[in-house]
Amino acid sequence: MKKLINSLIVLALVGTAISCSNSESGGKSNKGALASSAAEKVYVAPGEHDEFYAFMSGGYSGNLTVYGLPSGRMFKEIPVFSQFPTSGYGYSEETKPMLNTSFGFVPWDDAHHPDISQTNGELDGRWIFINGNNTPRIARISLTTFETEEIIEVPNSAGNHSSSFITENTEYVVAGTRFSVPIPQKDMPIKDYKSNFKGSLSFISVDPEHGHMDIKFQLMMPGFNYDLSHPGRDKSHGWFFFTTYNTEEANSLLEVNASQNDKDFIAAVNWKKIEEYVNNGGGTMMPANYAHNVYDESTHTATTTMKKEVLTVDPLKVPGAVYFLPTPKSPHGCDVDPSGQYIIGNGKLSADLTVHSFDKMIAAIEAEKFDGEAYGIPILKFEDVLAGTVKSGGLGPLHTEFDGKGNAYTTFFISSEVVKWKLGTWEVIDRKPTYYSVGHLMIPGGNSRKPFGKYVVAMNKITKDRYLPVGPEMEHSAQIYDISGEKMELIYDFPTHGEPHYAAGCPAELLKNNAKKIYRLDENKHPYAITSPDQAKVERKGNEVHIYMSTIRSHFTPDNIEGVKVGDKVYFHITNHEQDFDVPHGFSMIGQNSSELLIMPGQTKTNTWEPKKVGVWPFYCTDFCSALHQEMQGYIRVSPADSDIELSWSLGED
Repeated sequence: MKKLINSLIVLALVGTAISCSNSESGGKSNKGALASSAAEKVYVAPGEHDEFYAFMSGGYSGNLTVYGLPSGRMFKEIPVFSQFPTSGYGYSEETKPMLNTSFGFVPWDDAHHPDISQTNGELDGRWIFINGNNTPRIARISLTTFETEEIIEVPNSAGNHSSSFITENTEYVVAGTRFSVPIPQKDMPIKDYKSNFKGSLSFISVDPEHGHMDIKFQLMMPGFNYDLSHPGRDKSHGWFFFTTYNTEEANSLLEVNASQNDKDFIAAVNWKKIEEYVNNGGGTMMPANYAHNVYDESTHTATTTMKKEVLTVDPLKVPGAVYFLPTPKSPHGCDVDPSGQYIIGNGKLSADLTVHSFDKMIAAIEAEKFDGEAYGIPILKFEDVLAGTVKSGGLGPLHTEFDGKGNAYTTFFISSEVVKWKLGTWEVIDRKPTYYSVGHLMIPGGNSRKPFGKYVVAMNKITKDRYLPVGPEMEHSAQIYDISGEKMELIYDFPTHGEPHYAAGCPAELLKNNAKKIYRLDENKHPYAITSPDQAKVERKGNEVHIYMSTIRSHFTPDNIEGVKVGDKVYFHITNHEQDFDVPHGFSMIGQNSSELLIMPGQTKTNTWEPKKVGVWPFYCTDFCSALHQEMQGYIRVSPADSDIELSWSLGED
């Protein structure tokens, strides 16, 4: 009884403290979740769904991660440019070709900027594209299967950074080079960079039915660094805008030498004018060598085609197609508001935000109000294209997103904050701190005509002390702000995988009912698929052994195989015969020098094994599939290389 009384006294004191705290702060405590309904705003009850999908680039992980908003729960990591042993992507014979390049097999990349396909400037939920920054590539991921379906290498590029942003009818996905290089590549002194290096801006067409990509043309630009880009939309549809830095064309100590000019440029590209020029036979074919990798959903297999030429365009051959807009030096982000009127290109060494006007740009072009030229490309006068300036925004402006309500949100890396300001009046409305050093931010649909202005997600570059310590290497951090009211409210922190540079988001209702649950077995066109266990067999072709195997809860057919020899190359062609949602089967062979496989219902995948030791070696299912999962196993007998034991196998009989 005494303990009970003491406990009640403690509870009463706590309640009094909370009440006093709330009273002193106008009804709100400044202590975490007690301060507001923040916890309620991010809580998604068991069995309920998040309101939005968020697709975050994995940076140096090379992959794309899928989160729910507002919960911040990670639902899936989609392998794109990196081998992924969880599923066998990049290890299985079917998916190895996805990672082919002109440099050979490259099982990693630096994935930065995802963008969702659009129709009439609004998200349509068919595909999401993302760039490989290191080995220049663009990938297309299906938003039905959430799997990578296509990767195209980008020739004449280095540091594919101002990518992968799409035009508002998904006519093109654009891939701009960060580093200018000799084009075509050749051995030359680096000190001769100036005037000799070029920057390529690649416009990759997208087939409207299947999404297949093809490089339509590459624009050969002056040898600046091309940092980020965004398409025009609505009234500015048909234009694309790229920030540049190092217009000095320095090649050493860029942190000093690339900040000498007072202003760098936004390159404004009229791609419709160039498209017309190309369609009428313009441009020059240049020899090239680049890989185009396509995954066929019906055969569950990827193939690589090496392409040997690319169409290049000299901007001087298309008058009126390219102009330079001066913008404060060393800009990073290049953002266009939903109306297509305002183009934001902030110098990251500035405290103010510079906003350019599309209408003023067109008027200046028509009036030929030029302030010289750079390599023959007209430079517009800064004052003639300036829409306005947001004063005292913060320190180190990087990226801007829009809520569709006339407001813009900009990240400031140095002062570590998100700032909300008004389009047209340039008035700062609100600011909230981030923890720490924020980079990109994302509003679902923020890169479209129709943003969904309920949440903004800040992606922070440094985590520091916000989470439990896990040693010197920590995951990065994201923070969610509720922006449904006049003032922003920080409602949640969550860790993110890799180093997200940008994210794309959309309403869950756009995707969730279209997600594929199984692959139909009767539509499986894989050349090694078997559609019933009685088709299982083992065949020898020289020193190759091909095992046609089926899986079903909880059995492999065949389950015991003899006659395999040291030095053989064994191919496991495994078909999952399940036709129920969420019943994958795994497969792993001891001593296999690759990875396990994860095979979805109705799918066929192939893995290889080269036995090096005599013995009897087990294989088993790696994905818990039933109460008898542990019993899902088999053996392969491996005999000496000179053995005359014939192949034999069991199909489940005694």
